[in-house]
Amino acid sequence: MERREFTQKILALGVCPAVLMNLTGTDMEAKTAHSDDKVFEQIKREKEFIENWLSDLLDSMDKSIDRETQVKIVEGCGRGCFNRFQFKKDIANKADGELEKLIEAYSKNYEIWKEENTVHIRYGEISNGCYCPAAKYRTPKPNDLHCECSRTTHQTIFEMALKRQFKIDIAESVRRGGKTCHFIVHLT
Repeated sequence: MERREFTQKILALGVCPAVLMNLTGTDMEAKTAHSDDKVFEQIKREKEFIENWLSDLLDSMDKSIDRETQVKIVEGCGRGCFNRFQFKKDIANKADGELEKLIEAYSKNYEIWKEENTVHIRYGEISNGCYCPAAKYRTPKPNDLHCECSRTTHQTIFEMALKRQFKIDIAESVRRGGKTCHFIVHLT
C-alpha cells in the first residue's frame, strides 16, 4: 500500500497520522508497504472493537438504567469533552464574564444568536452528520442519548464563562432526525 493511500485510509477511520506515530512509537516513513497494511488492519480492528464496546455499553445502559441516570452519566462525558479540548475552554475564557464576548467567541466555530432571553447555538442550517467521533459510527435513535453529551458541553462552556448555572435544551439534532444540531440556552 502506498503512503498516500495508507494516510487516506487512516484518516477515513478518524485517526491522525501524528497520533498513530505516538501510539506505535515508530516513524511511519520507515515502514514498508507490508507493515503499513498490518498497521492499518490493526487500527481498523481496534476501531471496530471500540465501536462495538461502546454500542454494548450504551445498549446495556438503555436496558438496565433509567433515563435520568443515563443522562447523568453522559453529562459527565460532556464535561470531559469540554476539559479535553482547548478550543472549548478558549471559548469560555474569551468571554471574560460577559455574554456578548461569549457570543463573539462562539461565533468562530458555531452559528450563534441571542433572541430575547435565550441564546441559540446551531451547527449550521444543515449538518451532514454527527461530528463526534464517539457517535459518528453508531446508528442514530429518535431520542439519542449522545446528544445529551453535546448539550452538556455547551452548558459547561456557558457556566465556566459566566460563572452561573444555565438550562440548555436540545431543539434539534442530526442524531435525533433533525437537519442540524441546535441548542437553546435559557438566560433566565
